[in-house]
Amino acid sequence: MAHFAELDENNKVVNVIRVENDVITDENEKEQESIGIDFCESLYGHRRFVQTSYNNNFRGNYAPIDGYYLPDKDVFVGLKPYDSWVLSDDAQWVAPIPYPNVEGVIHIWNEENKSWVEI
Repeated sequence: MAHFAELDENNKVVNVIRVENDVITDENEKEQESIGIDFCESLYGHRRFVQTSYNNNFRGNYAPIDGYYLPDKDVFVGLKPYDSWVLSDDAQWVAPIPYPNVEGVIHIWNEENKSWVEI
């Protein structure tokens, strides 16, 4: 089963469509994203679709509804949780300070102080 993220004009993920693999397979039995986009266009009337991987095999993450596709990085990301967080090389939002690794202690991010706070 292939999956295609439907994007709005701002590259926000508004829907994810499942497409049977045989629909996107070419005459050489190879899956082609472009064939899937053509198929989605025939159903929805536009070409704002990008293939996503349910198993996170490509494009960073499975396309999350209300998340975004970043064409310059060719990845899907969820909403940025805090202004100070940055996108890692593996397409995850990370705090500017690593999470404290203290056994048995839970921390939450304090955006005002840009620090982890013990709870």
